[in-house]
Amino acid sequence: MTLSPSTGSGETDPGGLSDDALLARYAEGDPSAARLLLDRLAPRVLRLAYRLLQDQAEAEDVTQEAMLRLWQIAPDWQPGGAKPSTWLHRVAANLATDRLRKRRGVALDSIPEPDDPSPGAAEGMIEADRRIALDTALGQLPDRQRVAVVLRHLEGLTNPEIGAAMGIGVEAVESLTARGKRRLAQLLAGRRDELGYER
Repeated sequence: MTLSPSTGSGETDPGGLSDDALLARYAEGDPSAARLLLDRLAPRVLRLAYRLLQDQAEAEDVTQEAMLRLWQIAPDWQPGGAKPSTWLHRVAANLATDRLRKRRGVALDSIPEPDDPSPGAAEGMIEADRRIALDTALGQLPDRQRVAVVLRHLEGLTNPEIGAAMGIGVEAVESLTARGKRRLAQLLAGRRDELGYER
């Protein structure tokens, strides 16, 4: 995945600066600012895209596209408004949602299972089953509920940050996450024993 923007020369050390400041430094041609911003933001965008798409290659494509869009708007960025990370979450969620809508006819069984990096075989199998069950259940939520639940409960964003990322109010975020959690509970009901959860 090639996410590095092309920049001018003139290396500096912009460590410790805010995302806004780094984006401004990138717009002025500082490649080290671009690398730091990429290191800070791309992993979070990739995680979000993967959670929504459940496909590593597509998640990487979405991350690359979101970062490219950030590089393109850098010269016009207005500090003090939305944070670059919030803006990227919004762009990535929209790009992922567009991809999901295009592949609506794809059966859940055809989506590959995520890799299991855990060392213990039994624990790894249980954790993989739990992850697959959650990802499958998330895939059955309406798009906006899925985005809100993933951003809140898997990415740890606050309701105001989610509202900014989705372009909706905090009350709408609360409603979407509450409905999404209720629906997930319904979809996963009766599977506690199967997934290795104690009562």
